[in-house]
Formats: sequence, C-alpha cells, structure tokens
Amino acid sequence: MRNFLKQSWAGLRILLALTLLVGVLYPMAVWGVSRIPGLHANAEATGTTLVAVAREGDKYFVPRPSAATLPASGGSNKGELNEDYTLVVAERRTAVAQREGVPEDQVPQDAVTASASGLDPHISPDYAALQVPRVARASGLSVEKVRELVAANTHGTFTTTVNVTALNRAIDGRSQK
Repeated sequence: MRNFLKQSWAGLRILLALTLLVGVLYPMAVWGVSRIPGLHANAEATGTTLVAVAREGDKYFVPRPSAATLPASGGSNKGELNEDYTLVVAERRTAVAQREGVPEDQVPQDAVTASASGLDPHISPDYAALQVPRVARASGLSVEKVRELVAANTHGTFTTTVNVTALNRAIDGRSQK
C-alpha cells in the first residue's frame, strides 16, 4: 500500500508539472512572442505556394475572392439561389470588369466566386489572361513577358490552373531586374 501511495504521488507531481509547463507556460510564451512588434510585419507564407497571398497594386495578379476573413478559412455556405450571394457575385463581377476594362460578360466565374477554403492560390487561365494587360502596364513588363510568366505558372492534370502566389513572386523577380 505504501508503494502504491508513493507511486501515485510521483505520478500526480509529474502530471501537475507537465500541466503547468505544457498547458500554461508554453502557450503564454508563444503568445508573448507573437505580440513582439515588427516580428511579423508584412507576414507572408514565404515557403509555400499552396496558399493564396493577395498583394496590393495593379502590378499583381488577383487571386479568387475569399469568403473568409483572415486568419480564418472556410466557405460561406451560400448558394446561387441566395439573394445576398447573388448580389455579392454581381458586385464582384462589376468591380472586376471595371478593374480590367472589359465588359461584365467577359469576367470568368472564378473571378467572382470564392474558393471553398478561401485560401486557394489557383485561378483559371481565362482569369489570368484577363489580367495580363493590366499587370503588364503596371509592372513595366511587356505583355509577351507577362504571358510567358503565366504559362510558366500554369499546371494541371485534370484541371489546368495558374498559381497566383507563384506568379506574383515571378512578377516581383522580373520587375526588380
């Protein structure tokens, strides 16, 4: 019996110590580091092209709209019969048409509908082609060079898509030369 109590007390001490360490001190340390000013200014997922990274300015390609606000991800659950959703899609179509200088009927569907996760970095080749003239003008690159960059970032087996995150990084690489 005495051995049982001794082992139980040792186990309880270890449980309490690990609870304090892993359940309290470690989360507080991570939270504290995340609050250091300037540590993650202009944060971007630099090691991956699997997440859409929207960039400001006309010299960049625009990814699909997001139904989520960062840092969350997720779809909206609204269908095309929902009046709010229909209104949002119509507003997006008008905005994209104005930004790209084309009629609204030339705006591809993926330019106005959000991806399921809201983080999808892929757009259709049609949406990329629609953006080429604007990006070329704003970046100072020729239309042909921008089309080459689009082609270099177009991939797919079942569905052909353009990776906007990789494409915008390529635009940055060419613009700096």
